[in-house]
Amino acid sequence: FSVIDHAQGDGTVVFQDGSSIKADVIMHCTGYLYDFPFLGDDSTITVDDNCVDPLYKHVFPIEVAPDLSFIGVPWKVIPFPLFELQSKWVAGILSGRIKLPSKDEMMEDVKAIYSRLETRGWPKRYTHNFSGGYQFEYDDWLAEQCGHPPIEEWRKLMYAANAKNKAARPERYRDEWDDDGLVALANEDFKKYF
Repeated sequence: FSVIDHAQGDGTVVFQDGSSIKADVIMHCTGYLYDFPFLGDDSTITVDDNCVDPLYKHVFPIEVAPDLSFIGVPWKVIPFPLFELQSKWVAGILSGRIKLPSKDEMMEDVKAIYSRLETRGWPKRYTHNFSGGYQFEYDDWLAEQCGHPPIEEWRKLMYAANAKNKAARPERYRDEWDDDGLVALANEDFKKYF
């Protein structure tokens, strides 16, 4: 759909392209914007076009690492496994079990991310967007750093199946799915915790 032009009293929503639908609910989602006013104006952290800059591996501000870290900046992810791995990585670094590279090496890593964005023609605000499978490469890198097992294969397959379902049925993907085999794999995996 295009941008909403107006809503009518009977619940009809008219879009700028002239199309319309009958809606029960209109939910306004503003997304989220990174903002850290508590860091002050002299912070080494900047937010430009919704990119928190510069963050090594989307966690550590290079100039003050490891004294400050951000957990949960990436988006279009499976959040809780990512947050857990980021937290374990930060804990490993703070405890001295894991070493950060030099500031120059961290900055080269950040520049490589910006270069990939530029090659794709993506704006800077997509720096922390992990769509397209990058999240599992990142998750598995974090897991390796922490001596933790990689993300389970069933999670990766379920994420891919959900993306495919979402593309095929954008209005109904939350209500209709064909993932019984993947749910069975997940349930089998969960048994090891009981």
